[in-house]
Amino acid sequence: MPHIVVEYAGHLDETHCMNTLCKTLFDAAATSGVFPDTSSIKVRALPCPFSIIGTEPQSFAHATIRLLAGRDDAVKAELTRTILATLDQALPEVGSLSVDIKDIDTASYAKRTL
Repeated sequence: MPHIVVEYAGHLDETHCMNTLCKTLFDAAATSGVFPDTSSIKVRALPCPFSIIGTEPQSFAHATIRLLAGRDDAVKAELTRTILATLDQALPEVGSLSVDIKDIDTASYAKRTL
């Protein structure tokens, strides 16, 4: 686990390959040392066709990292810095880049894989 979900200004996929961005984020998570089982990492990108932000340029990418609960604040902070740096390198001209971590409740999380 984690799930890394990137919401982005929909027009960015006209100038950027979101599949490449997903692969780059996957690699960053895999080499972060936080996830010993890299087969559990999932990355997806979701365009937001309509958006307004308070700064120029009118472009953004926001990554939400959903993790099973239990990691300490220092690990989470380092992971958000790693993912933000990865976004910044891949999308240097995007107006707003942000990252947040949400803990997944292990009591209610269910998963099925083949």
